[in-house]
Amino acid sequence: MSERDPLWDGLRDLANENHKARIAKTPSRIQYAISQFEKYDIEYALKNEGQYGKTEMWYVVDADKGAKLRSGFSEQITPKEYKERVLNNTITDVLQEYEIKPGDVFFLPAGRVHSIGAGAFIAEIQQTSDITYRIYDFNRKDANGKTRELHTDLAREAINYEVLDDYRTKYEAVKDEPVELVACPYFTTSVYDMTEEISCDYSELDSFVIFICMEGACKIKDNEGNELKVGAGESILLPATTQDVTITPEAGNVKLLETYV
Repeated sequence: MSERDPLWDGLRDLANENHKARIAKTPSRIQYAISQFEKYDIEYALKNEGQYGKTEMWYVVDADKGAKLRSGFSEQITPKEYKERVLNNTITDVLQEYEIKPGDVFFLPAGRVHSIGAGAFIAEIQQTSDITYRIYDFNRKDANGKTRELHTDLAREAINYEVLDDYRTKYEAVKDEPVELVACPYFTTSVYDMTEEISCDYSELDSFVIFICMEGACKIKDNEGNELKVGAGESILLPATTQDVTITPEAGNVKLLETYV
């Protein structure tokens, strides 16, 4: 095991403390966080790893024809059956599989089993965390013929075995205004599908903001006159001191993801 970097650990701890301080300023977010912890049994990760698991979301930027991903269980199983299926290579038989297309969104609270298939180009937003429990690796081997480490027993206690009718996140696409996709204790993410100029007010937001450009190009200008051009595949980080920005599409349409904590 490689030696931990004390600088990285210090920065991570500082980020966690800052996040707790921001949450404490908004009682409604505290109650929401508590409800999510209870719903998804996140206490296990805190007790065993010292962290609140790893909540994520996926936005499908592009996908080959027939590309798929898996999210959640397709039928009810027990922790005992889970372990048996991992050992006999049938765990994927009880995972919900989706053929995906651009614009699809999946929210992945800590404890939900998930995997991405070939041909999927996905933007992933996640909670700050070092935790990853790998339960199955499709028997893949590296150049030396070795398989990657699995965390079958640790994951057995952390997995959320609840079965849902649909694990996709539904939203109504709207032009030229932000559409919120996910709002959870760890991040809020919206999509902007724009042909017209938009102004965003961050004066009441106590967080940095990240924009990810998925299609087209635009100019982003802040309240201090700083201006950057952002194109497909590029990201921009706005510091928490930013009061507002103006986003101007270039040469037609631009599609952006906006996320903050």
